[in-house]
Amino acid sequence: MSRSPLHEVNSKLGARFVDFGGWQMPVQYQSVLGEHRAVRERAGFFDVSHLGRFELTGSGAHHAIRKLLCNDIERVDPGRCQYTMILNDNGGIIDDLIVWWWDENHFWVLPNASNHARVTSEFAEQPNCIVADLQTSTVMVALQGPEAIKVFEKVLGEAPRRFRTAQIGWEGGEVSMAGTGYTGEAGGEICTDPATGVKLVEALVASGVTPCGLGARDTLRLEAGLPLWGEDIDETTTPYEASLNFAVNLEHEFRGRARLITQAQTGVDRLRSGFILEERGVPRRDYRVRTADGSNGTVTSGNMSPLLGKGIGMAYLQPPPTTDGDRVEVEIRGKWVAGRLAKSPFHKA
Repeated sequence: MSRSPLHEVNSKLGARFVDFGGWQMPVQYQSVLGEHRAVRERAGFFDVSHLGRFELTGSGAHHAIRKLLCNDIERVDPGRCQYTMILNDNGGIIDDLIVWWWDENHFWVLPNASNHARVTSEFAEQPNCIVADLQTSTVMVALQGPEAIKVFEKVLGEAPRRFRTAQIGWEGGEVSMAGTGYTGEAGGEICTDPATGVKLVEALVASGVTPCGLGARDTLRLEAGLPLWGEDIDETTTPYEASLNFAVNLEHEFRGRARLITQAQTGVDRLRSGFILEERGVPRRDYRVRTADGSNGTVTSGNMSPLLGKGIGMAYLQPPPTTDGDRVEVEIRGKWVAGRLAKSPFHKA
């Protein structure tokens, strides 16, 4: 099992560890609820060194990014980031990922941890592409929360702008960062060498930032309505079925495009939809869901929202519901619990 280079410092901070995708990672330090609230109210940091990441260069890099990914990197400029997906021939989501674009043929590609090897291999097979693994040589820390930008400026002297990249020298090392995250809050993600990473974590703790584990990261991303690969999206779901239309551009060629063109013309048979329960209950994966107008499905992700104090979740409903706010029911332990359809982010609904 792999360990983060920050494992020892995490242990000293009181982390409890869990096996996550072949990595031993912090699931919590003190309490999931306390860490969740710290990110919503102030700032928290996460060791996310398990996440996939590789450098893509070579004369064919730009072409490979456009060919393999359903969003179009031409919609942005160097110095920016883009959320996108790599699809199979049938339009199913092999992975959703972030691209950091440094220069014309210089990119960082950040897939999910469980898909790192597969996505890396896909790009390595493209003509005139050079792939360099970053997962084993760097650490990655996410700094998130309403006070995160102030902390960036205090600790590092600079904060990345939303969906933009930056590189600076700090404490003898090179720090790469981007204004991205997975919590629905302001902040960014930081990548650096292990020695500099330890100094960074120590500086964040000294600045009063709360260390947070994967437990809080999951409740935060669920409140923000962000899908998790393997639960809410996978190779059987298309971006249009997953309500991720914003990350698709049909004006360029990419694998799976034909299926998406058909769905754009005819519509989808099912749709990832969010809901908030109005009655007491905690929705869990595979619980049945139904709406007043006859849509049916099952929960893909669900939990109690620490901020709302209500059950929230996502489900694929067939046929797609027509109106936000429509009544919905989730079967919990043999009882149908009432709620309503809701657009994400749920914590701002």
